[in-house]
Amino acid sequence: MIEVLIVEDDLEIRKLLANFLSEKGMNITEAKDGDIAYDYIQDKSFDIILLDMMLPYKTGEELIKILRNNKSKDGNTYTPVIVISAKTELDTRLNAIQSGADDYITKPFDLNEVYVRIEALLRRSEGGEYVKKDDNEVLEALGVVFNVSDNEVTYEGKPIKLTAKEMKLLLLFMQNPKKTFTKANLYKSVWEDEYIYEDNTINVHMSNLRKKLAEATGKDVIETVWGIGYRLKEEE
Repeated sequence: MIEVLIVEDDLEIRKLLANFLSEKGMNITEAKDGDIAYDYIQDKSFDIILLDMMLPYKTGEELIKILRNNKSKDGNTYTPVIVISAKTELDTRLNAIQSGADDYITKPFDLNEVYVRIEALLRRSEGGEYVKKDDNEVLEALGVVFNVSDNEVTYEGKPIKLTAKEMKLLLLFMQNPKKTFTKANLYKSVWEDEYIYEDNTINVHMSNLRKKLAEATGKDVIETVWGIGYRLKEEE
């Protein structure tokens, strides 16, 4: 059964989500503030978290940072997070993604849309158009090691902390080392949707991924192919 943590201080909204998703066969845990949510994520693993950003005590952003800086109890490097917030500004949405959220839904929302987003996010863990996930696969490029079975990325034995989308993007490049990916390729494979030219999502995720890899390795692991897209850099 899918384990869902709903972190929302508005009782009506929290119960609305909890009742609807329970009817869909999911097991629901509720938290009305950031401190309660923090205790839950320390003691239990969840398949997905629905998270409001404006919470008493610990904020949603603080909880995302905690999740991304700590492995869950079952050894996974991340728990998928969907932010559900009344804030609609583009900068706020992008900041949530940069902090480590996997999706963002604005209030008021449609319950069926929430359910579809959850299903899509969980389904993406199996990979997109180009991803060929093998649980026993260990990939290596430019000293970066991706252990698929442990869902862990390391460099010289030290872990590189990546978000869910960043992991999927890196897996895509490492499984297709000679392919140059357009933004449309990446969006279709990782987000399983058609790319919209004005959407800045790919730029944000790619910038974050390349920065983290460069900080960990001291070199460019993914390079830009001007006018086309991105590809894994070849061994020198």
